[in-house]
Amino acid sequence: MMDWTDRHCRYLHRLMSRHALLYTEMVTAPALVRGGAVHLLAFSPEEHPVAVQLGGSEPAELAQATRLCVEAGYDEVNLNVGCPSDRVQSGAFGAVLMKSPDLVAECVTAMREAAGDVPVTVKCRIGVDDQEPREVLPAFIATMRAAGITRMSIHARKAWLEGLSPKENRDVPPLDYPLVHEMKHAFPDLHLSVNGGIGSLETVEDELGHMDGVMVGRAAYHQPYDILGEADRRIFGDTRAPLSREEVVLAMEDYIGRHVAAGGKLAQVTRHMLGLFAGQPGARRWKRVLSEGAHKDGAGFGLVREALPR
Repeated sequence: MMDWTDRHCRYLHRLMSRHALLYTEMVTAPALVRGGAVHLLAFSPEEHPVAVQLGGSEPAELAQATRLCVEAGYDEVNLNVGCPSDRVQSGAFGAVLMKSPDLVAECVTAMREAAGDVPVTVKCRIGVDDQEPREVLPAFIATMRAAGITRMSIHARKAWLEGLSPKENRDVPPLDYPLVHEMKHAFPDLHLSVNGGIGSLETVEDELGHMDGVMVGRAAYHQPYDILGEADRRIFGDTRAPLSREEVVLAMEDYIGRHVAAGGKLAQVTRHMLGLFAGQPGARRWKRVLSEGAHKDGAGFGLVREALPR
């Protein structure tokens, strides 16, 4: 998620789940190739398995960006054909590309050639604007399969590029899980994941009765422990005891110390930790202490200890 799932967020999330596949926020191919912003690909080895999500619409440029991602060590390269942000519409990529499936096929073909053994995947919507999802989505998936794609994530909402803001596009268009479930029956040879509106681990378990995977966005950010704390045991069958919320916080001490010592701000990390105690006693004070103090000069892990619920 753009501006949310940065490397600090992913490091935190990995402490809660050893197995969940983590995704970067979307990085645009032009930024990497033309802008030289390869620093956007930096991540900690502890984050594995981690997938990088690319935005773009020019096959050769996406191929070059894919090579950079592979060189950086990512476990998967995902092409985002679902983001409705006006920032990506203006660049002719994101969800608007669902109107150009043949171009997307050219893009993923070039990316696969550049990726070698690293899998290339696609994330899409069920349709955009006045498209009829029951017609558009199966045709789009079939085009991706013909281009060699074997794994896709499907956000179960249309994207309205005219008339709705990016924020409204996350909530206003109705969810159509049954249609996404039908795609799994229609394409049994593909690994298909559902995305959109997944708000609990119970819903994840229910959806895994229909789909190969479930992608969780906002809920995993705002209530990370509720989604990830028991995910390894309940989803992946890992019998090891999970870290408690407090143990997750304490496990961040060295990481935060290194970040601050290198000139970073405490708030750059703790902004991703605000929801860690969501629904728990002391959650309000936890958020208040970090929100008020983490941006101040000299703030370090001592403030995080102070904020811990007592």
